[in-house]
Amino acid sequence: MRVLIAEDNALLRDGLTRLMRDHGHEVVAAVETPDEIVRRGRALRPDLALLDVRLPPTFTDEGVRAALDLRAAIPGQAVLVLSQYVERTYAGELLADGHGGVGYLLKDQVAEPSEFVRACERVAAGGTALDPEVVAQLLAQGQRRRSGLLDDLTPREREVLALMTEGRSNRGIAASMVVSPGAVEKHITSILGKLDLPAGPEDHRRVLAVLKVLRDAADDVPPRTS
Repeated sequence: MRVLIAEDNALLRDGLTRLMRDHGHEVVAAVETPDEIVRRGRALRPDLALLDVRLPPTFTDEGVRAALDLRAAIPGQAVLVLSQYVERTYAGELLADGHGGVGYLLKDQVAEPSEFVRACERVAAGGTALDPEVVAQLLAQGQRRRSGLLDDLTPREREVLALMTEGRSNRGIAASMVVSPGAVEKHITSILGKLDLPAGPEDHRRVLAVLKVLRDAADDVPPRTS
């Protein structure tokens, strides 16, 4: 995997670079500013752009804006953003195009380096990696609506969907819910059917299911005014 890292904190930038290299991945560039993200990204075409939400000069949303610009310039570009806290609007914007290859993780919740690298690999492969708190807030937003895709799902199916969104495997979902993998498979089959997704490989349909529901929920998040 070829990775472009954007982080203004030198210690964290170097740490992320070493972490990726230690796991056998190539860091094609490690930059500090939004302009460099788009410029180097377009030139290098990395498998994954790993960005901090807050970058110079204002340290507000430059990282997200650069991620969106990069995905606009390179359709399908995988991006994973790191943040100190949940901002539903940022997550909603990243999910808005309905394509995979997107992640939103909270820095303080990244407890295990190897799990973080696996999340990066999953996003680079076209999947999703969303922090559980991000998932919870977006799904709660969807549940507060009068109608929506979540209405047809049972509470158990919503629980499975939330764990799918975090990027968990069937076995991981089963362990978390203390049920059998077979029960998880039945729930997932029901979810995919209720969401009326086209036939295709299950992994691809899982990503489509996650994006369809989260995009539906994110549509109700008010846009930023700045």
